[in-house]
Amino acid sequence: MEQLLYTAEVVVNGLMAGVMYSLVALGFVLIFKASGVFNYAQGVLALFAALTLVGIQQGQVPFAHLINAITGSHLEHFGWTVPSLLAILLTAGVMILLALAIEKLVLQHLVGQAPIILFMATIGLAYFLEGLGDIMWGANVKSLDVGIPQGISETAEAWTAQLTGYGFFIDRLDIWATVIAALLVAALVAFSQYTKQGRAMRAVADDPQAALSVGISLRFIWIMVWSIAGFVALVAGIMWGTKSGVQFSLSLIALKALPVLMLGGFTSIPGAIVGGLIIGVGEKLFEYSIGPMVGGATENWFAYVLALLFLVFRPQGLFGEKIIERV
Repeated sequence: MEQLLYTAEVVVNGLMAGVMYSLVALGFVLIFKASGVFNYAQGVLALFAALTLVGIQQGQVPFAHLINAITGSHLEHFGWTVPSLLAILLTAGVMILLALAIEKLVLQHLVGQAPIILFMATIGLAYFLEGLGDIMWGANVKSLDVGIPQGISETAEAWTAQLTGYGFFIDRLDIWATVIAALLVAALVAFSQYTKQGRAMRAVADDPQAALSVGISLRFIWIMVWSIAGFVALVAGIMWGTKSGVQFSLSLIALKALPVLMLGGFTSIPGAIVGGLIIGVGEKLFEYSIGPMVGGATENWFAYVLALLFLVFRPQGLFGEKIIERV
């Protein structure tokens, strides 16, 4: 019985980890739904948003190292701190400005180009943003605290102990991430299905030329989608930055989102959540049950093996639309 309850705890923690993966995958889905392009820069957007949030929150001078090297000064901080909520709002504004710059400097010059060209542009954008974040805010590891509780939830432990006789150890940050992800997905689905802008976004994804012919502004749609993706990246950056610190390895969470997208489908917002939950639970259970037999560290590769199996048997993912082409 105790073994069964411990397995249940592993499953619950796997679900919580899957939610964290899904937060990153959502940004990829939004860009892909609007343009049919895989945005390689989404992970770096999460990193850039987290770096900017910490910099604003701590009153750090942007480009301080560069200014000091040029002028010989010793600037570091403005001497004030910014409340968390205001810092988040300011960072969201920065991400909107970034979306405007990306559309103006990159996307509008690539209208009508093949998807592979746009994909290569997002690779270049990823490396540019990573370098820009380094120059603006420095490369040192930063702690992020926006007031989200962390540590083991005593309430969840007591509740599960009362229910099962065995208290589950669940991180409060994971519980908050689950609630925020659920609200975010509900808002995105409602926006996509029931608003004029959401319908326009889907029209552009289906046929850009037809959308342009009926008066839909491709520029507006791209700015809107990249702004929303930037906001989603900010949410993901807050959660991951709070969990593991704001460091440049944070951009690699994009790699963990790839199997999530392959399972859920590149065009489905709910699919990003379901795919993340499957990956999270699967890797935790596999590590728990099979890991000791093969030397452990299976969480590093299990998700990719599972995604490979899906590519072989169901390449469109669980919620993706099956593409039928006449040969």
